[in-house]
Amino acid sequence: MKYISVAEAAKRMGVSERTVRGYCADGKIPDAFLTGKTWNIPETAQKPARVNKKVSKPETLLDILRMEKKQKLSGGIYHKIQVDLTYNSNHIEGSRLSHDQTRYIFETNTIGFENGAVNVDDVVETANHFKCIDMIIDNANYPLSERFIKELHSVLKSGTSDSRKDWFVVGDYKKVPNEVGGRETASPEKVHRLMDELIKSYNQSSKKTLEDIIEFHYEFESIHPFQDGNGRVGRLIMFKECLKNKIVPFIIDDDLKYFYYRGLHEWKSEKGYLIDTCLTAQDEFKKYLDYFKIPY
Repeated sequence: MKYISVAEAAKRMGVSERTVRGYCADGKIPDAFLTGKTWNIPETAQKPARVNKKVSKPETLLDILRMEKKQKLSGGIYHKIQVDLTYNSNHIEGSRLSHDQTRYIFETNTIGFENGAVNVDDVVETANHFKCIDMIIDNANYPLSERFIKELHSVLKSGTSDSRKDWFVVGDYKKVPNEVGGRETASPEKVHRLMDELIKSYNQSSKKTLEDIIEFHYEFESIHPFQDGNGRVGRLIMFKECLKNKIVPFIIDDDLKYFYYRGLHEWKSEKGYLIDTCLTAQDEFKKYLDYFKIPY
C-alpha cells in the first residue's frame, strides 16, 4: 500500500492540513498511522463523510411552540394559537375584530381593513395579546408570581385609551371598585392581600391538575384584581399553567362563552359546569394537536 503526506491528502480532500490530522486522530481514515509525529495516509483514502449532529426532536407542545416561535414559522401550531387564542379571548370581552382581521394583523403587522371603522383599542389590544402569548411561552416553566401577572396586564393594556385615564392603573391593581356580571368583586384595599394569599396557596403544590388550574381561575376572576383585562389575563394564566404542567391547554371560544360565564357564576355550588366547559374546549384543542401530529 502506498502512503501520502498530510499535505497531499489535504490537497486532494480540499480541506486544511489541521482537519486531516484531526481525521487521522479520530480514526476516520482507515489504516492511517503515525511515524514519530508524522501521519502516513493511504493513497486511496477518501474524505470522511460529514455526520450531522443529532438534533433532539421537540417532545412537548411547549417545546414545539418555543421552536416555532424562534424560527418565526408560519402556518404551524404557534401561528394557530396566536390567532385563535387572541381572537376568541378578545371577542369574549367585546372586541369587534373578526377572526380574519386578527389573522391579518398577526401575519402582516399592518392594518388593511376596507369595510367600516375599526376601534383603535381593539387593534392595540390584539397586537398586545400576541406579545402576552409570547410571554407565557417564554415563562411557562416559572412558578406563577404576582410580578408576572402584573407584567401580563401591563403588556395587554399598554397604549390603550384606558392607559390614559387618571384612575386606571396599567400593570398594577385597581384603584376603583368594580363589578363583573352584576356581582361584587374584592375591594381595591383587599386585592393585594387576597392575591398574595391566592398565589402562595396555589404554589404550595409543585404539580397541578386541570381542576387546580380552573379553581385558581375562578378565584382570580372573583377577586378581579385589575380595573379591566381580568378575563384575558386570567385565561392567559390558565394556558401558561397547562403548558407548565403538561396538560392539554384550551381556548374558550364564542360558542362556549355562555357556559364559561355560567360555570364561573355557579362554581361555589357546582364545579362541574366550569370543568365540563373547559374539558369541551380541551377536546377541541386536541383536534389541533392531532392535525399537527403533536402527541399529548
